[in-house]
Amino acid sequence: MTNRAPWDKSSSMEPTADCSPTVPEPELYRSVQVVLPRETDNQQPLDNYNKGMLRWTLHKKVQNNPANSLSLVWVLIKELEKAERWDSRRFIIPLLHTLMYAIIQTAYIPEELYKRVYNFCKKLLTFPHPYCTVGLNYTKQIKTERSIPGLIYQRMVTAEQRLKNEHYPFQERVFVLADPEVFSGSLAEVILGDFESSASPSDGLKGPLDHMRNVVQHTIQAALGAEQCHGPKLAQALKDMGQDVESYFQEVLATLEQSMEEGSRGDGGALRSRLLQLYSEIVDGTSSEPTSGGLLCDCPLPNPEMSFHLWTEDLDIWRELAKWVRSSSVPEQYSISPEQEDFELGDSPTDLLPSDMIRLSIMSNDSGIERDLPPSADPSLSSSLETASNSASWEQSKSSEQESGKLSRRGGIKMKPSVMDSMVLMQDTLEDQTSLEGGSGRKGGRRGVTLQRRAGSSATQNPFTKHQRNFTAKIVAMGDDRVLGRLAKAYYFFRKREARRLFLTMKVNLQFYYIPVCRVSTPISSVKATGDPCTLGSYLSMVDPWYNCNINSLGHMIPKLAKMIQASPGRPKEPFVSDVISYYVRTSQQPVYFNIYFVKITFTSLTKEPVEDVFLTHLEMEFPEFRHIPASVREKSRRSSGEICGAVVSMKYKKVTLSGRDAEIGLSVRTSGAQICAIPSSEAEDLNCLTLMFNELPTKAKNNTLESKIRTTSLKIRTLESRSFTVTLDRDCRRTYNAVQSIEISPCLDPGYCVQRTMRSKFRLAEDKDAGLSKYMSKGLPLPINTFAGIIN
Repeated sequence: MTNRAPWDKSSSMEPTADCSPTVPEPELYRSVQVVLPRETDNQQPLDNYNKGMLRWTLHKKVQNNPANSLSLVWVLIKELEKAERWDSRRFIIPLLHTLMYAIIQTAYIPEELYKRVYNFCKKLLTFPHPYCTVGLNYTKQIKTERSIPGLIYQRMVTAEQRLKNEHYPFQERVFVLADPEVFSGSLAEVILGDFESSASPSDGLKGPLDHMRNVVQHTIQAALGAEQCHGPKLAQALKDMGQDVESYFQEVLATLEQSMEEGSRGDGGALRSRLLQLYSEIVDGTSSEPTSGGLLCDCPLPNPEMSFHLWTEDLDIWRELAKWVRSSSVPEQYSISPEQEDFELGDSPTDLLPSDMIRLSIMSNDSGIERDLPPSADPSLSSSLETASNSASWEQSKSSEQESGKLSRRGGIKMKPSVMDSMVLMQDTLEDQTSLEGGSGRKGGRRGVTLQRRAGSSATQNPFTKHQRNFTAKIVAMGDDRVLGRLAKAYYFFRKREARRLFLTMKVNLQFYYIPVCRVSTPISSVKATGDPCTLGSYLSMVDPWYNCNINSLGHMIPKLAKMIQASPGRPKEPFVSDVISYYVRTSQQPVYFNIYFVKITFTSLTKEPVEDVFLTHLEMEFPEFRHIPASVREKSRRSSGEICGAVVSMKYKKVTLSGRDAEIGLSVRTSGAQICAIPSSEAEDLNCLTLMFNELPTKAKNNTLESKIRTTSLKIRTLESRSFTVTLDRDCRRTYNAVQSIEISPCLDPGYCVQRTMRSKFRLAEDKDAGLSKYMSKGLPLPINTFAGIIN
């Protein structure tokens, strides 16, 4: 067995200038070949799981030695050029992501190497999607890095570590949300220990000053190189400075950001001259020896700031983001005012129902005029939401007021949304008219493409510039399909809350990531009976091989790592999970969009109000009285009498086809239950719609032949007998509804679209709801999950 790619015809490597790598280039070449995805990875899961560990080992080999990093860049660009020449596109995106991750951390890159990388990325612009999208993104980065060396590293560390400055106000943070049903006991402790070891690495980089030293060191080395910079002397001088290093950090930031604003004018000579001057100021006086011409020091890229949360019922994404924004070091104009904070934190997620937000109507026994208040009343309490204590006192007195029947006024704030506020939610939903989603056909455009799932950067599909936000929250969900269902519901509530009162949408950019992790004790027989518990993760692994190698394999390795750590508790732990998450959130910027579906559940009891909920992957309906009947008995009954053992239900759905000739179909059928899945099980059936399958084989109904699989985007099911059924959303037993009479399913409408439609209805009585900006807006609410390449056909 050979590790060479099919297009490899040579094994010679070019010398890396004056560097003498610790790791020989042939070994780096073999390491690169081993981690590349192969067509047989799906048939050999164990080899695929090892590729994620091997990729991490490769980066560990080179991140602590500038010579190794430069050698790896040479190896990778040669492999990319071979892959392009031999049309081995399967390897291009994995090699390109590995290359860019190495470039960011390399101390110095020669101009010749920059030119080769830039020329290759430009060639990708002629490739089909997603290669052209990834190539365009990296072409821009290489062009910027070539003219302003060290800018990507500087911005990444400044944003991820929240370094206080006046020149780059952007901040990023990673929120890891884990399902407590999966991460229970020792598994959660292992993840927490991994994050702690990542926050306190062995090299001692703990505080902001250490990160500032690294930024200054890396920027000067990247601009000057080994000929004009002596890395060890610079590192020692920066370490001896202490607190004074902050002024040089601010100066370096200002210099690079000024060069960025000036654009590509000039050859970068002014930037290098200024950095050379700063280098002389830092090093001069510390030693009488020559300060130019020497080795370069490594500046490892620290992992971003992460927080690990077990996603219990008490966790609210809005509140976590609000806490983060309030604790940031950006200027005051980017923070939330106390009035906004108290108003929003007074609403619990359970009060925000999908149909409409519940507003507590409190009858007052006064006229509402301040002078008419009782003499004992304090006028300062007329706006009780101005302080948290007043809000708390209202909560304490609410129950007693309701019991006595005398209702009093609840303080509030009057906020009139500006035109910009109203446009922000709309800009989030604006997209290219030709990029249509399943089930939302519009006038004009080709209806035949609506069943194709949308993927790729929204910036390339949206011709309208979006509002610039200073915060980026990278939300990483860890678990099976249940945690994704909870994520979809939380995202829907987030958008509902923001549509009601816009605060965080103008400040925070949300990015979603997913790491599929199954329960450790899940037996294989149970998986075969109930299906794959991580269907969305399996789908992403099917369309993106690099996701399959690094992220899908991580979910299988986490339980193994927990057992290894428990077996040897005294052994020093290397942060592996946090390193992979860092690589994932930094390099995967191509989202795959999954529709969120809205379901209205009506119960058999007339006293019970209908419930409205959302789901992302699955909906299961089942009649409990037929649950324990063996499948053999059902099949025997069907063959003998021709009737299926089950209850009669009435079903009305819109059948969707690739031709776009959708048809409304109504029928009645006998069944014991059905499964509705939004995620395709194979690449051949990759359609952006719902697939309904009954528990029994199809039989002929009145004037209709029931298909084995029904593809639809909207569906109504109602029981015609006295029997009721149960409904389970996203395979989560915590979201099971009993005694259900009917369900109605449709694509979930985006609150931003609803805001625009409501605004138009106030000023215009026309029946055309898709007039004006509405025809350019996405009606549905998709959940974008970031991957490395999107969907590779």
